[in-house]
Amino acid sequence: MEILDWIVLLGTLLTIVAYGTWKTRGSKNVDDYIKGGNEAKWWTIGLSVMATQASAITFLSTPGQAFHDGMGFVQFYFGVPIAMVVICLVFIPLYHRLKVYTAYEFLENRFDLKTRSLTAMLFLIQRGLAAGITIYAPAIILSAVLGWNLNLLIVIIGILVIIYTVSGGTKAVSITQKHQMAVIFTGMFVAFFIIVSKLPADITFTKALDIAGASGKMDILDFSFDFNNRYTFWSGIIGGTFLALSYFGTDQSQVQRYLSGKSIKEMQMGLIFNGLLKVPMQFFILLVGVMVFVFYQFNASPVSFNPDASKTVLSSSYAQEYQTIEAEQAVIFNDKQELIKLYTETQDEKYSELINAANKKDRENREAAKVIIKKASDEKKLSVETNDKDYVFIHFILNNLPRGLIGLLLAVILSAAMSSTASELNALSSTTTMDLYKRSIVKDKDDTHYLKASKWFTFGWGVLAILIACIAYLADNLIQLVNIIGSIFYGNVLGIFLLAFFFKYVKANAVFIAALITQAIVIIGWWYDWMPYLWLNLFGCALVMLIAYFIQVLHRDN
Repeated sequence: MEILDWIVLLGTLLTIVAYGTWKTRGSKNVDDYIKGGNEAKWWTIGLSVMATQASAITFLSTPGQAFHDGMGFVQFYFGVPIAMVVICLVFIPLYHRLKVYTAYEFLENRFDLKTRSLTAMLFLIQRGLAAGITIYAPAIILSAVLGWNLNLLIVIIGILVIIYTVSGGTKAVSITQKHQMAVIFTGMFVAFFIIVSKLPADITFTKALDIAGASGKMDILDFSFDFNNRYTFWSGIIGGTFLALSYFGTDQSQVQRYLSGKSIKEMQMGLIFNGLLKVPMQFFILLVGVMVFVFYQFNASPVSFNPDASKTVLSSSYAQEYQTIEAEQAVIFNDKQELIKLYTETQDEKYSELINAANKKDRENREAAKVIIKKASDEKKLSVETNDKDYVFIHFILNNLPRGLIGLLLAVILSAAMSSTASELNALSSTTTMDLYKRSIVKDKDDTHYLKASKWFTFGWGVLAILIACIAYLADNLIQLVNIIGSIFYGNVLGIFLLAFFFKYVKANAVFIAALITQAIVIIGWWYDWMPYLWLNLFGCALVMLIAYFIQVLHRDN
């Protein structure tokens, strides 16, 4: 980090925070604070919805996912456009007609207060945990790579978000997210073109794709019905649709983004805009990761991209074993370079097979390194992350981008963290205020009281998110962790909403009991790994609907 990088990084972040705070100061009432005065245009809604989902985890983990596993992860998002159409046709007209502040307010109109409160609490649990991870993810990686103090980074990110979210509510979140998305798109496009420009002179973009394809990184579609394969066309279309329906249709952090729209049409156009752009955006981010992979076919890469892991091993009794693996890695790298040269010159498939064999050796070597890292961390009684997927992209940024652009890409990562965290705090506050505090605790106060309560709840959730981030532990892959947390709760919540929309026969008590049973079963199923997490959405949704239906039938018969 040079002075220019610091200027770009701090200038970008502080400008966004200051502008958002100044532009939206002085909310007059709860409607203004929670719904932004219903002034948002469709492009603001679309970008805000996208920014809420595209956290720092997206820009740190997704390129690393592509580096290791290729483009197949894009299938996870295939259900998003389908879900957007359903939400536009079913969810938005209902929410708009009832003039709700939160998605869960609708459930009291359809069922009763306890069902509304239960669903709101399920949202608060999962989104509260996710908010902590959203802050923790970029903080721990930047801390490891840059040597910054982890807890200090967490506190700084959290405070910056709290300042403008408490001040301006939904409008501040939406306004800042437009600027944050501009920074994000600019930074990712710049990174992509720099990666391609840093490839050898005779390696064109087309040849780079050929090399990636020969290495198995361009296998986008998997039509197999292998239940153990986490990302297939079918899991994306079916499981991904149910996850997207749950997330965009019933998660208040997303619902609040489009409830701020000027009209039904603006809300619908905003979501369609998101649906059309989401898959191409994720495809592009994965492609950036694939180009990083190609770059490291011509430039030596570390056995582990996590610098903390290497430091820990090299200062342990396992240093010699690790250095042996590093030496083997250098041999594999040199052999692979020769094979790639022959493949690009001849396009002979036999070289493609040999490249795949070399990549297999590379993966085996990296897995062996992880085992040694784990032993070394146990020896030193430290918690060191062995999986380095989340460190790949940031390693490339810091070691290969010119000065100034490093600051820009770090601003991309922190802007994404701030934008998604702001949406989460805003939604957590709205749900706490409207679904629990106003409805069940303090019922008869004026609008000013609830406006102040919303701001205090925003502050409180912000502090809690910082605390969760300070005690969190890094998972196998951060983007998967966030999706796993969502999948545990979203299916059940979506099922409750579908019962409310389409099954008038089923009443409140049946739904409430079914939701409690379903949530317990889904958590047990996840704990014992009954199925890939993406299918938990469909499973939870179907289960709560079936149980509620049978309880209602039994109740009628009795």
